[in-house]
Amino acid sequence: MTPNIERTSPVPYYEQLYAILKERILEGDYPEGERLPSELELARDFNLSRATVRQTLSTLESDGFAHRVPRRGFFAAKPKPASGWFVQDSEGFLESQIRHGRTGITTTVVSFDSVPAPAHVGEALGIATGEQVSALERVRSLEGDMALFSTNWFPQGVGQVIAQASPVLDGTGSLNTALREAGLLVHDARRVIHALGAPDAVAEHLGIQSGHPLLRIRSLSRLADGTCFDYYETWVLTDTVPLEMNAAAT
Repeated sequence: MTPNIERTSPVPYYEQLYAILKERILEGDYPEGERLPSELELARDFNLSRATVRQTLSTLESDGFAHRVPRRGFFAAKPKPASGWFVQDSEGFLESQIRHGRTGITTTVVSFDSVPAPAHVGEALGIATGEQVSALERVRSLEGDMALFSTNWFPQGVGQVIAQASPVLDGTGSLNTALREAGLLVHDARRVIHALGAPDAVAEHLGIQSGHPLLRIRSLSRLADGTCFDYYETWVLTDTVPLEMNAAAT
């Protein structure tokens, strides 16, 4: 295999390798059911760490382009259409849906302001409660049906990046893409999910009654040096967008 990783690109190496292998699976270079090159072979051929390759293979498996057979490796597969949002990886809702071929996603930006950090935001971002942060509120619909309401909180420096990202603020562009282009690459993320009744403000945005059952996802994204740069809270109507996870025997 010929290495094709752009070392100067802001796109993480695992995402570049993912795109290469996905294309080869879709084009039939790796027919369905054929064993993919091993972790060691891919690391050698693309001059990448085995940890990076492992992340790529795991993402391929999550997205249905590969399946793992214990002690034998990964095999090419053709994904079934996704109906929900995969929450194992660091992608947001929009990127997850687009990568799985789903369209009809509409984003309405409710507000983008500088606000005092609530206690849970300050704790997540490692700042004092009440310190000013940038807050981005959005409502998303899928094929005309209300899907979720989300709030992202950023340190002020990151907020300045978002303030210059007009496609994000008019609802036509990807927040994660804007962050990546600014060099803010997710190294790891932590997500916590609770089943709760809709608070009044959330219910109003989603056009539902207060107390309606929702899943609340709180997610914190970090850079490679451990800096927290994006913390969000998303309230999901799972009858429109079920949350999906993959499990495999080890």
